Amino acid sequence: MINIFIIWGLILLFILQPGVAHDGAEAGARLFVHALLPYLLPYIILTQWLLKMPVTAGKVGAPWKKFVKAYVLGSFGGFPVGAVTVSEMTKNEELTRKQAGLLLASCHAPGPMFVIGFVGIELFGDINTGWKLLIAIHIANIIFFFMTLLFIKNEQELKGKIQPPVPKQSTMPLLDSLKDSSEIIILVATTVIFFSALGIVLSSVIASTFSVDTGIAQTVTLSIFEMTSGVQSATTHFSGLTIYPLLIAAIISMNGLSIHIQVAVIAKTAKVSMRPYVIGRVWCIVIVPILLYLLL
Repeated sequence: MINIFIIWGLILLFILQPGVAHDGAEAGARLFVHALLPYLLPYIILTQWLLKMPVTAGKVGAPWKKFVKAYVLGSFGGFPVGAVTVSEMTKNEELTRKQAGLLLASCHAPGPMFVIGFVGIELFGDINTGWKLLIAIHIANIIFFFMTLLFIKNEQELKGKIQPPVPKQSTMPLLDSLKDSSEIIILVATTVIFFSALGIVLSSVIASTFSVDTGIAQTVTLSIFEMTSGVQSATTHFSGLTIYPLLIAAIISMNGLSIHIQVAVIAKTAKVSMRPYVIGRVWCIVIVPILLYLLL
């Protein structure tokens, strides 16, 4: 019942604010085409292609090798390539669901092209700061992964019983990777455009209702709903402040509902637990800005 009220409330909100909703959706579409698609699409296709290559039946490697494979492919591919990588490896029975849950949280990072190119060069105007932010994110993820290992009481639970990888049936992995990549891209585009529109409409309502500064309301609201829109708004309104790089680090670590829903949808296909992922996001929101401050 609550969900129905929320849905109808949002429908009425969009009807009452058609111009703002249109501007928000248009901004989200431009953001996806110019800032996300060029950085994300090549990584998704190549990652999917690699994961769909035929594997040797009956060959089971050491768990740490699978962890490194998942981390390299996932964390450097950008959102939500980590979720795609972990889910595909779980479906292929290369990972147990316990391992997949931990890796879902750890192999979750913005792509280097996005952080260095878009955030570092276009937003910060300094490629070195972009590199430092990327380093801070990966340090936080790696520390989180090793910390979670300490809380697993039964070591066998981590190692799990992994069956030999299922032999691939497809003889055209590239075509399959293109097909699956298109589905992921549509998911990303849909969430980015919808949550950008929703964030801008809500920020407009909040600013007019509570007499809050429009820049603050827009940055906070967009950061909650759509990360890339949030960092752009923060750049527009707070780029002159000393804490600006740390604010960007916090927004990127928070990710926003848009990315969380992408991850949840992808993880659900492999029945991977989201609990470590949620804890990992809280960890990164706190730790990444501190690490960036130390690196600066």
